Amino acid sequence: MQDEIALMPLSPFEDHEALSSFPTKWDFVLVCDDHSLNSEKDKKKKSFLDELYRKGFIIKMIKDEKLFYGVHAPSVMFRKYQWLLKNVDTDSEVISGVQEEDYWELMSTTRIRIVSFILQNIKIQSTKENLHDLIKKKVFETAFPLHERENLGAFLKMNWARWRDILYRQPIEKIRTYFGEKVALYFAWLGWYTCILFVAAVPGIILAIYGLISFNSSQISKEICAANTTMMCPLCDQKCPFWPLSETCTYAQVTHLLDNEGTVLFAIFMAVWATVFLELWKRRRAKVVSNWKLYLWDEEEEELAMELINNPETASPLHQHSYIRSTVVLILVGLMICVIIGIAHALVIYRVVVTVIFTQSDSEFFRERASTMAVMTGAVLHYLTIIIMSKVNRHVALYLCDMEKPRTFTEREKNFTVKLFTFQFFTHFSSVIYVAFFLGRINGRPGDYVRVGGKWRLEECHPSGCLVDLFIQMAVIMTLKQTLSNFVEFMLPWIGYKYKLLFRNPKSNNRVHMEESARDPCKEEWLWNYNLNEVNVFSLFDEFLEMMIQYSFTTIFVAAFPLAPLLAFINNLIEIRLDAIKMVRLQRRMVPRTANDIGTWLLILEAIGILAVIGNGMVIAITSDFIPMQVYKYTSSPCIQKNYTGKDCLAGYVNYSLSVFNVQDFANHENLPERKDPMGDVITHCRYRDYRNSEDYSHTVEFWHILAARLSFLILFEHVALCIKLIAAWFVPDVPRGIKNLHLQQKRERLLKRLRRMDDSTEV
Repeated sequence: MQDEIALMPLSPFEDHEALSSFPTKWDFVLVCDDHSLNSEKDKKKKSFLDELYRKGFIIKMIKDEKLFYGVHAPSVMFRKYQWLLKNVDTDSEVISGVQEEDYWELMSTTRIRIVSFILQNIKIQSTKENLHDLIKKKVFETAFPLHERENLGAFLKMNWARWRDILYRQPIEKIRTYFGEKVALYFAWLGWYTCILFVAAVPGIILAIYGLISFNSSQISKEICAANTTMMCPLCDQKCPFWPLSETCTYAQVTHLLDNEGTVLFAIFMAVWATVFLELWKRRRAKVVSNWKLYLWDEEEEELAMELINNPETASPLHQHSYIRSTVVLILVGLMICVIIGIAHALVIYRVVVTVIFTQSDSEFFRERASTMAVMTGAVLHYLTIIIMSKVNRHVALYLCDMEKPRTFTEREKNFTVKLFTFQFFTHFSSVIYVAFFLGRINGRPGDYVRVGGKWRLEECHPSGCLVDLFIQMAVIMTLKQTLSNFVEFMLPWIGYKYKLLFRNPKSNNRVHMEESARDPCKEEWLWNYNLNEVNVFSLFDEFLEMMIQYSFTTIFVAAFPLAPLLAFINNLIEIRLDAIKMVRLQRRMVPRTANDIGTWLLILEAIGILAVIGNGMVIAITSDFIPMQVYKYTSSPCIQKNYTGKDCLAGYVNYSLSVFNVQDFANHENLPERKDPMGDVITHCRYRDYRNSEDYSHTVEFWHILAARLSFLILFEHVALCIKLIAAWFVPDVPRGIKNLHLQQKRERLLKRLRRMDDSTEV
């Protein structure tokens, strides 16, 4: 068999332009094994290629270790597309902002998109199988569009796909003309998000610096560090001793870094920042898509046009909706969320058990840090469950989308986006929500602890405050996710590409093979593209999803982790170049897709913005000690007393926030460890964080005052922050005035042109 076979289109689908000159560029390449002659797979392959012949495709075969079929679509398909989709923004024959005379030079993205649609929708007449079915049955191995090396070189010259150009501006227009509008909008959004993150990172850094400056001057830290004789109740039932409060001196100072006077202002700032960021992005998006002549582009209309080009006789699938099917999907989504929350509960039990194990350890190091070690290892385990559940969530979301029977790929992608993000959100944040709002609040009190299985008592907040636990959880998960995930995201494609070069094409260095490639440059290009890593239809989706999870971490619990915007900013500087290098050097070319916004992701960003207001309000009201401090300051502090002598208003707060427990009321008080304080006195009472009476352990009046203050602050904070968000959204228009005036003028000129045509055609 010859190495190369050129097959031309047959009548009546002849493309005379194509027949006169053999094409030098190919729209798509199909790859398959060299199946046995007249085998089932060979027959299906030939049937599929016959369908392409009938539509006028030019096909070229190259034989190497695999069979490569290059396909070139007839120009009549693109002329039909151009005719059907006259751009409504200008009322002229312009497609995606490209004038007709420039169409054949600049519209490779449109060619690839149309050819991809046709390839995916052609069916073998005998079996009604499409290309996706044939790939699943190993008739074809893969199908992909080709990179254009001259354009890839331009990306390198334009300072985009290189690590050393990390601070350079992105060539969005060039990205758009090569990868399509959807990819260009992703990088435009990511670049804009990264720039605005710097604005959020600055006050976070200032807040951290303020905490460092006042590190040793905090009244609460001073009292805790000096509380050598304040003996705290044991943290577990086994070998845990009574311990002096001063042991948590360092943690108390760290808490002051997070929980100080500026935390509330920073939380409100981040709520406003999230709103302003979205409004400014909407303005930038309007400007960008207007320059692309896509402001009024209709995605559904384009899909209908490609369906008609492929086969005008086939009826378009109609929109469907079934209340029964929707109810089933909703129930299954609820069950999946329950499973994810159940995994979070399993992590809680893990921390409970591990705390007991560490406290019973023979190592003094582990015994003293049992609670911190349990939280840190729990956070690492949570990260591992995120990795595993991410794969499970994807399969479940795809299955549920198929149950809904979406009409088009776009509709399927939207449904998939909402479901997978919902699953991923609960996967990432179920454990964080428990630590933020439930840890230490449902565990009972000394002598009457809530126990798991009647044996292990629930864990408590860190002795220096619940905010430290949330900070550790956030820091570990966010750091691991951004460092390890980026490392894996880059190294796996890099290793896969190098592996293919070394082992899958061993004769590439052979002189005969090199001479064959020199005779036919197509062979070299196709093999090079084939050796690159495969991209799937959700590759760009995965990048967006990663950024949405990061945005959630950056905004929803930022009050507990003020440096989150800084970490996200640094990560995104790397992420932009990492994604660019993958697309240019390590992956096959994506099928370009047209878009005029980021779609469902914008709605998700707005939902996250609302959750950020609620989440940060609850962190300040419930998790931090901000409200108890304020209640103490204005009800019981030295500042309200007549003999006020200039003491700090929070003097005495530590004693105020600790309740007293009688050691004799422990059920196993005879088996408790040595009960002597540092002064050698027998311990008869211990302290614990709560507001309870020392006689019957019922809640004190201060508890109810603080609870009322927490709820009042939460309602006030959320209403104020949401009002500010609404005012900011109203104050910053979604579309710039210049863009509105431009479209207004274009509409007037278009109508005036039609009016003149009517006047010219009127008979006098």
